[in-house]
Amino acid sequence: MTDRPIADYAVIGDTCTTALIARDGSLDWLCWPRHDSPAVFLALLDSERGGACRLVLEDLRETTRRYLPGTNILETTFVTATGRAVLTDFMPLHPLETVPEEGPDGRAQGQVMRRLACVSGRVAGHWNVSPSFDYARAATEASAESETCVRFRGGGDAIRAACTRPLTLREGIAKAEFALTAGARADLVIAHGEDGAAGEGAPDAVDASLAATRAYWEEWSGRCTYDGPYRETVLRSALTLKLLTHGPSGGIVAAATVGLPEAAPGNRNYDYRYVWMRDASFTVTAFVNLGYDREAAEFLRFLREADASRGRNLHLMYALGGEVPPEECLDHLRGWRGVTPVRIGNAAADQEQYDIYGEFLVALHGYLEAVEYDPPVKVNDHLPEALGHLTDHILRARHAPDHGLWEMRTEKRQSLHTKAMLWVGLDRAVQIARSDPRHRLADAETIERWEQAAAEIRAEYHARGWNPSRGAYTMAYGADDLDASVLRAVLFDAFDPDDPRVAQTLERVGAELGAGDLLYRYRIDDGLVGDEATFTACAFWRVGCLALAGRSGEATALFERLLARGNDLDLFAEEIDAETGEQRGNVPQGFTHMAVINHAVRLAADESGTRTDEPDCRAEPEGVPA
Repeated sequence: MTDRPIADYAVIGDTCTTALIARDGSLDWLCWPRHDSPAVFLALLDSERGGACRLVLEDLRETTRRYLPGTNILETTFVTATGRAVLTDFMPLHPLETVPEEGPDGRAQGQVMRRLACVSGRVAGHWNVSPSFDYARAATEASAESETCVRFRGGGDAIRAACTRPLTLREGIAKAEFALTAGARADLVIAHGEDGAAGEGAPDAVDASLAATRAYWEEWSGRCTYDGPYRETVLRSALTLKLLTHGPSGGIVAAATVGLPEAAPGNRNYDYRYVWMRDASFTVTAFVNLGYDREAAEFLRFLREADASRGRNLHLMYALGGEVPPEECLDHLRGWRGVTPVRIGNAAADQEQYDIYGEFLVALHGYLEAVEYDPPVKVNDHLPEALGHLTDHILRARHAPDHGLWEMRTEKRQSLHTKAMLWVGLDRAVQIARSDPRHRLADAETIERWEQAAAEIRAEYHARGWNPSRGAYTMAYGADDLDASVLRAVLFDAFDPDDPRVAQTLERVGAELGAGDLLYRYRIDDGLVGDEATFTACAFWRVGCLALAGRSGEATALFERLLARGNDLDLFAEEIDAETGEQRGNVPQGFTHMAVINHAVRLAADESGTRTDEPDCRAEPEGVPA
């Protein structure tokens, strides 16, 4: 079936792409060969046209699941009327003998491996494999290559399915029936490309690949430096963020999916399989907080290769290769629960959002501190030029309106969050430049100019962003609208959490945008249809603001209640419906998972009486108003 709750889905991947697998074992989403490629399984968005790789068991009674500890290997246990079986799902990712300074740290195999093992009694059922190419726009041709192997072609693409049980073809669907007793297995391997999966249905091949993949993930998890009270949840979020990376390019996509709605009903359905500067930069900070400096360096590599101008032409959003495609609607797809349109591409790529310069400088500053200002030569050589370009952008954009953090498709405004992030960017640029007493990154006069501009920007948004009649800092200069992004600005120290005006703003935001523990981004007419759900990351930002205000007990209690909002695997989508508690929007959402990480780190630092670099360094520059 389709239209199952978004929280029913687990994610597996190989740092090239990801697959979503439902609680009943149905693989309903997979784009190949990379995150932003056309989907070949997309029953998630249309069960009739979309295709899936389904597991059907007779007399199923109960299902439980988990990830193998420290890995992205999914293990689902099924209890039927006659027996018990365990399904192991993974995308093979093998360790390298030597990890290079740059590039992928593992060898993706371009496969999905699915092993069903009967552990007691007798379990009967079948596998169904029915891909649909190019988002179900291309016809699918299927041909049997042997008794246990079927090849599917369509839209210039191909996948191959190999099984340890005979595969029969009927109306384009490959079916493998099984009746397993204790100790028996039914393995299925699906591979991308014309040459994929040859012989890979053999049990020994699956055994070897499972062992190698487990070794890769356990080694990666073992390098996590966080050892606080939420370690398992933090590690799951880190493993999820790692799945959203793209090893060949170093990019980090915002989410694995496209078209899952933020409002049901509504038309807020977007494609998140691209590299947002904001999301990726904040994810870099999360990686740095956990000791994963290489992932941060890889994102800098992505930018170095995607933007040859070294910051002169920095974009809001990037594809993993080439340009972000124009937005289009897949009108032939029904959409999740019938909510349309299903959009691919993203028109926000053409928006002007000037906070991205501050976002990138935050990530760069965090990374440089983590490596003690001794980055690889390829980063260090171009650092002065990049720093100059980014600060020039800030100085030019300081008085300009933009579309703002939330990418509303309305007129540009003087967005408070943007102004705050421009200050943050200059503040971090100053800290980076002052790290070198020999002034190789910027001369003393330039640094002073940045400091002066930062002071002026900060004084302006404090004065013009305050709305006396609302008793709060509002979304934009002269606006009456409240905006939860002010919490994020407080976390970056663009506002003093002890300032009475800030405390008053946070109370107003909670009262007018709050829904219990949850928060809406805003509550205004944004020109779109439907009332969107609460934005999960905003609720975690409130945790940080409470901690900064010295309300640690409240912050910890709220954090733990929010963690309970994840699914049974600690995975989060973008939003949560305040009335039903259901997940909404694309999944898994990097922005939410980095918030989980960063605020666990913040709470641990608060408890120990130390300060954390997440997501900022809190030193106040002299002469800057509070």
